[in-house]
Amino acid sequence: MSYPVEHKTVFVLDKGPLFARSCKQSIEYDVMSKTKTPGIIPAAPIMKSMWTCNVETLIEYMRVVFDIFPAKRMIRVVVGDEVLNEWQQKDQNIQQVMLALGQAGPPEPKSKEDENVVRGLTQAVQVLCELTPLQQELDRDLIHNKGRIICLTTAKSESQMRAFEECVSDAILQHNQLAEDSDSMLPISHCELVLIHVTPVGDETKITERQSREISSYLNGEVHVTQSGKFLYNKLIQLVQSHYGLSSTTVTGIPMKEEQNASSSANYDVELLHPSQAHDDLMKSAHSDGLVIASKEGLPTESVTLKWCTPKSNIVELQYCTCAARITPVDVNSRPSSCLTNFLLSGRAVMLEQPRKSGTKVISHMLASHGGEIFIHAINTARSLLEDPPSISEGCGGRVTDYRINDFKEFMKENRLAPALPEMMTTGTNYLNRAKTHLERMSRFWPLVIGETIIFNMASHIDPLPTIIVKEKLDDEDVLECQKAIYHVVGMETRNEPLPSSSAGPRGKGPKRDEQYKQMWAELESLIRAHADSSPQHQRVLECLLKCKKPTDDARSSPKKTKEEKSEKDPSTDQSYAWHELDRFQKMTEKEKQEMNKSEGGASSAKKARLSTDETQFKTKAGAGNLLSLWTDRIKSVHSKRHVEFSGRAQSDGNQAELYQNLNKQLQENSGMEVSTSSQKGMGIQKKM
Repeated sequence: MSYPVEHKTVFVLDKGPLFARSCKQSIEYDVMSKTKTPGIIPAAPIMKSMWTCNVETLIEYMRVVFDIFPAKRMIRVVVGDEVLNEWQQKDQNIQQVMLALGQAGPPEPKSKEDENVVRGLTQAVQVLCELTPLQQELDRDLIHNKGRIICLTTAKSESQMRAFEECVSDAILQHNQLAEDSDSMLPISHCELVLIHVTPVGDETKITERQSREISSYLNGEVHVTQSGKFLYNKLIQLVQSHYGLSSTTVTGIPMKEEQNASSSANYDVELLHPSQAHDDLMKSAHSDGLVIASKEGLPTESVTLKWCTPKSNIVELQYCTCAARITPVDVNSRPSSCLTNFLLSGRAVMLEQPRKSGTKVISHMLASHGGEIFIHAINTARSLLEDPPSISEGCGGRVTDYRINDFKEFMKENRLAPALPEMMTTGTNYLNRAKTHLERMSRFWPLVIGETIIFNMASHIDPLPTIIVKEKLDDEDVLECQKAIYHVVGMETRNEPLPSSSAGPRGKGPKRDEQYKQMWAELESLIRAHADSSPQHQRVLECLLKCKKPTDDARSSPKKTKEEKSEKDPSTDQSYAWHELDRFQKMTEKEKQEMNKSEGGASSAKKARLSTDETQFKTKAGAGNLLSLWTDRIKSVHSKRHVEFSGRAQSDGNQAELYQNLNKQLQENSGMEVSTSSQKGMGIQKKM
């Protein structure tokens, strides 16, 4: 069991004579000089000492930690070789530390240089070896003791900084040896050393900053360089955010009345610090762009901007939240921070929305107090985890509603994951990859919507083919079962049995039966082909399907077309039809025969000529002595009896008749030319009948 590094923090303050100097940053306090009244001499500027700046930044660091983490985060202060407070909860407060600092007093400017920093670092290592109340509750043999040392000092050179690091490393090694034989001390398993080199404002320094590096197996060290005054404050606030995982939120647009004019109001901004978990949902979403800005308090950090909304008096009506964390203002003494704090402590809640240029506002956070402490609540902008999922079976607005919900439930049961047993971890098999492979094989062909499938709606007819075909390996019995299912579908198509309709038309009519079978065969082939490469047995099932599918394609043609093709290929059909027509004609009465003759008497000679040509062709094809020739002769005799012969053919002596005979006579009379009989025949228009 181990607490994090931030569980134990020790501050070491350098009380050397250099910190008795001025920080060289003046304090504005003369209000009268701003009125520019003549005759008033401005007051002399006041500057804090570097020791005062160190104490103020230390108190601000402790205030932020104690406001957000009232327990489990402890800080002790060491000045020289004197420890100002203990790990007990009663000493973990700012009042106790300020009282002890007042008793210690400021450094003497004329005091001699001494080794107070070295003694302070050694004392800090000893303090880290002591047990906190939380560590005393645990078994000391199982505790990993971790901590952090922050030293505010001024070094003359880089070698002196390295000497400080070596001092801490040697002290940890010595105290770990002592802690092994002591019941009241714990050996240090890991320590972070933060050395902050502080100089007066405007002075140059020869010390360079260094990022965190490993000094030994149990010690990491880093060096920071900063100026005193406001710069030191900004550096400590930046460090407290990185040490304790804090984030910043700037509340903008806070309405507040002016001090000079109570009738008017203005908008102010307040920057708050809190654990970074309050921004987790915001950073995961795609709405964080444009919300992160630079700190308005001048800190070298970034802040998330949220806008003030109308306060809500009834907290019960507010939305649910996913995270609640304590907050503390960055500038606790400013008027906007004080007004916001008092407003929240009065029992009111403030909603915070994400500032957007367009669209509806999104309320993502809320400020409210509980038991005298102010919390920031992260409101989930997505669907609540406590709500029931939306019903996909009751859609509106044209949404898809016919999902295969029950089938998907079974699909999830067949592909669920479970923790691996201890004996399975020693086999060397990657069960996660095997589960992914199984899921990929099961989902190669799996329609989501009922209207997009036929074979999964007729499971009783093709079972167990869909269940067997998704297996990784098949045996001969599985192949036989799949073939039986395919043959059963072939029998259904032969008997012309209806299939379950996958989709209905605009008037409620589904596709035609032949189209249904065509879609069913295509879908069944897609299912089997998706797994055909798994094994040779899968390929045998696909070959069986293709063999059974080919004749069904020919059988799926229309019955009318089949009869026509059969009549063209089989002459016996024509002979049967001829005998049937002959029997029907002989059974007719005389009146029916006359009516039939009248209806057929208006046929044109060209049609009869084609009929005679067809008869000749049929006769040639069928032969001279077959039944077809007898029938055609019979039909020809019937037509000849009721047909009136063309007068030109009746008067001509052959198959040619001269047309427009009077035309040549008129030409001879008009021109007076004699035309021979041969030329007349040549100019005459002849037509072969």
